[in-house]
Amino acid sequence: MMKPVGKLIIIGGAVNKGSFTETDFDQNIEKNLNFFERGILRKIINESKNKENSVIEVITTASQIPQIVGTEYKKAFEFLGAKNVNILDIHNREEANSDAMVARASAADVVMFTGGDQLRLTSILGGTRFHDTILLKYQEEDFIYSGTSAGAAAASENMIYQGSSSEALLKGEIKTTQGLGLIDNVIIDTHFVQRGRIGRLFQAVVNNPRTLGIGLGEDTGLFIHNDVMTAIGSGLVIIVDGRFIKDTNLTNINLGEPISIDNLTVHVMSMNDHYDLATRALTIENSQFNPVPQDR
Repeated sequence: MMKPVGKLIIIGGAVNKGSFTETDFDQNIEKNLNFFERGILRKIINESKNKENSVIEVITTASQIPQIVGTEYKKAFEFLGAKNVNILDIHNREEANSDAMVARASAADVVMFTGGDQLRLTSILGGTRFHDTILLKYQEEDFIYSGTSAGAAAASENMIYQGSSSEALLKGEIKTTQGLGLIDNVIIDTHFVQRGRIGRLFQAVVNNPRTLGIGLGEDTGLFIHNDVMTAIGSGLVIIVDGRFIKDTNLTNINLGEPISIDNLTVHVMSMNDHYDLATRALTIENSQFNPVPQDR
């Protein structure tokens, strides 16, 4: 399959806000947007086709109070100089199949999916003309799909939509379903560090070791283009690679019992580190083993 022409920018969400379905996201939307100062929204503008003149559609479908969420993002983008920011709140599948929504998706240079409930996102948008338009633009054009929290989790072919952090390494505790399908063979979890979700990612990967687990910390994101992921923001990205798993008890235990895994590979990325999805190799930008420039 050809590499997509477009770019993905996925964001882990803001520090210490909300539950898994982001019940707290809306009430604290101003605080939840503090990460734009760290340059992630600036990165979206800089990478977009027409920079400050790009048409940006903020898609608030995942949120329970879309007007407030959408307005905060619009303000944040405009604060950074963006001139064509619109709010797109699609409430149902009929709207997502309408000519008007398809036209807006077609005209957009950037779509920004907000936080909320990713199952709401996929159940309303999945398989609609709006969804198909975004997928096609991402494949064929200089187009950006960006998403925070629920919008990030829904970007992959498979996504986690339920599962407690504390019980995550008990068999059957996480639930996965199909996401929006912009990136294959990965599964993305958000608000990763503060909510201790590493066990969820371990289980998602041991269920099918072909899947690369990506955990996004708070105030942290990934810029993905040409099969290379670059860490952006101030926090950590955890990569879980299951290809070298030697053994597990997964199929011999009952639901609710603890899972054992031998030889799971974990990488930790911070700002500007690169991970090549084709070779599965991590490059640490600020490596202590890089040659030190000699004084002349």
